This record gives sequence, structure tokens and C-alpha cells, in this order.
Amino acid sequence: MPGTLTRPELTAADRCDRCGAAARVRAVLPSGGELLFCGHHAREHEPKLRELAAEITHGA
Repeated sequence: MPGTLTRPELTAADRCDRCGAAARVRAVLPSGGELLFCGHHAREHEPKLRELAAEITHGA
């Protein structure tokens, strides 16, 4: 039985793809690409990400 692939939790080493701050949000695009954002950039880009049907998860 094949296992389900899961993405690892965000850690302090994960950085925002826009500014380099600590990543708080992961956005997985339908194409499979992944973007990491700090809280500020996640709020800024969230409307477009939702429009693109990205799966958005918040770190701990």
C-alpha cells in the first residue's frame, strides 16, 4: 500500500522566498511548486495564491 507524501513542518531554517525572513506560511501550487512566505508576504500574496488554488498551510 503506497504511503501518503507529506511535507515537513517549517523550521527556523526555512526562509521567506521574498525577503529572507523566517517562513511562517507554505503555499503549494497546483503544479507542485512550493513557495515559503513570512507572515507579511503571505498576507500580501494570499488573494492571488487562493485564486491560483494554492494549498496554504501555516507553520507552528
